[in-house]
Amino acid sequence: MVNFIISREDWSLHRKGHMDQKRHQEKVKEAIKKNLADLVSEESIIMSDGKKYIKIPIRSLQEYRFKFNQNKGKHGGQGTGGTNKGDVIGTDSAGSQGSGQGKGAGEEPGVDYYEAEVDIEELEQMLFEDFELPDLKEKRKKKTVSESIHFNDIRKKGLQGNIDKKRTILENLKRNTMNGDPHIGNFTPEDLRYKTWEEKVRRHSAAVVFAMMDTSGSMGVFEKYIARTFFFWMVRFLRTKYQKVEIVYFAHHTKAKIVTEKQFFTKGESGGTRCSSVYDLALETINTKYNPEDYNIYAFHFTDGDNLPSDNEKCLDLVRKLVDLCNMVGYGEIINPYYRSTTLMEVYQKIKDHPRFVPVTIKDKSEIYAALKMFFSKQKEARA
Repeated sequence: MVNFIISREDWSLHRKGHMDQKRHQEKVKEAIKKNLADLVSEESIIMSDGKKYIKIPIRSLQEYRFKFNQNKGKHGGQGTGGTNKGDVIGTDSAGSQGSGQGKGAGEEPGVDYYEAEVDIEELEQMLFEDFELPDLKEKRKKKTVSESIHFNDIRKKGLQGNIDKKRTILENLKRNTMNGDPHIGNFTPEDLRYKTWEEKVRRHSAAVVFAMMDTSGSMGVFEKYIARTFFFWMVRFLRTKYQKVEIVYFAHHTKAKIVTEKQFFTKGESGGTRCSSVYDLALETINTKYNPEDYNIYAFHFTDGDNLPSDNEKCLDLVRKLVDLCNMVGYGEIINPYYRSTTLMEVYQKIKDHPRFVPVTIKDKSEIYAALKMFFSKQKEARA
């Protein structure tokens, strides 16, 4: 008598590593999305050249398992009725001290965290996913280009990195079935299928962005850091999404001048503040180089709002002229809690309802992300 042992291999175990990896990637993306506001203002990113990895704290992953109820049945069983929605049916003595309050040094283990390294390009992809230059209009010049790749065909020849696993397996199963042996295996070159793509190029009308920053003595370390952080991400957004958007950098105190990108992000200034100087220079630049008939024009000005009082009405008049020429004029005011005088934001209340004037206030570095969304969100109602 011959004894046979029949067994079947559990193929789900072979996929376990892939499933764990997928869960890990989902946790990383979830952590990034929850912490975008903090990551945007991360100093180690802003002060670098942008080509690096960043570290995100991730809760450790655990396998699903049954856990014994240490409360000895207090939270299970059949009720006796007579309760209404919202009634408190019991409390846990361990939490009687209130959220986050204990009776002393605890003995229970905490939750393990570790740091996952994420390429800054992945962060940018999530950050800029729903961003665009708002209200791009048809102009006479066609210079702004955006590209996207679409996988739209399956072929028998292609690059190994573009192999379509699902279609390859189906072709293999089909071939084996036609030969009378329906199974997956014994792959041959004729089973292989590859994805091909089409590069779509969209040509937009020409666009120019004015980056205008107050560098006067009233702009302290915090205020300059906020302004430079906003413009850092604005520039990366423009260069990620659009190939040929021009960016002009303006720095001002009582006088304004056009500077290089390096000077804009590194050079410090001092002295008083006359914000009308930068608006005057912006209007002059439009009149001499960027005809609104040819360009979509966007102007973004960041300051602490501390301006020479006698200059405020002139600023209001010049901003009114700017909004007539620009697709959008964004004004960001970094609030100094110790300053009590009238700021430009109060002056600009007279034009706050203009559809092309978008004002924001920033009190904390975590609000930089909200300012980016306010200016560049695809959804117009997000800026309302």
